[in-house]
Amino acid sequence: MIDLIVSQGRVADRAPRMIEGADRIAQALERRYGLRGRRVGEPAPAADDDWSVSLPQARETLLGLGEAVTASIGAGRRTVMVSNTCSASLATLPVVAREHPDAVVLYVDAHGDFNTPETTGTGYLGGMVLSAACGLWDSGHGAGLRPDQTVLVGARDIDETEAELLEKAGVRIIPPKETTAENILSAIGGSPVWVHIDWDVLEPGYVPADYTVPDGLVPEQIAMVLETVPPTRLRGVELAEFNAPVDPEVAEQAVSTILDMVAPAFRTARAG
Repeated sequence: MIDLIVSQGRVADRAPRMIEGADRIAQALERRYGLRGRRVGEPAPAADDDWSVSLPQARETLLGLGEAVTASIGAGRRTVMVSNTCSASLATLPVVAREHPDAVVLYVDAHGDFNTPETTGTGYLGGMVLSAACGLWDSGHGAGLRPDQTVLVGARDIDETEAELLEKAGVRIIPPKETTAENILSAIGGSPVWVHIDWDVLEPGYVPADYTVPDGLVPEQIAMVLETVPPTRLRGVELAEFNAPVDPEVAEQAVSTILDMVAPAFRTARAG
């Protein structure tokens, strides 16, 4: 059974079409798989603000997302969350750590998201998500994720200080050229798996994201990651950071590409 959860409140959005992007993907999933998504949060305008402002502003949305994922896991469902930004995972990854303490988190992202309030150069909340979940700083929404159970997949744009934090914590990194089925299987072992995907992990040109970084994964590699995880061990999938194009035809093509990539996560579970 699948639960579809959709973040619709601003969670540090800096681009104006991220909330719409999440909703577009959710609507497409609803049509294709007969799902009825649970939408969380009320939209608010994007802003280029510091984490100290965007974090308290997102409080109600984050609490709602945490509650929704807790309920989904408690019901024994496979959770699929579509979010406007990676910052939404501040609420969900601690729930995964609590409810699935042995789970490996495959964090598929061009960035490390492992800065802290002390090391961030941009003040962007989304760049501190994984570090908060691993307990390096207190977001107010929990922690508990074990760094040694966390794997960055496709990461290639990592700050120097951030890289030092990742190495010290023991987070494994699988760069794009090493993102193979063999390495994914080695990383997950016999553990349950939670997959987080930020579309900036892709080579630019496939899916519009808030940030773009060259030399990324291709869609076939995303599908491969989801196909490689044994179906009985896939606990949940998070899809983040689709910056919906204004042109409806371009947006529709991007959504179609996304649905093709994530199809393996839906082949072995029924809609709920």
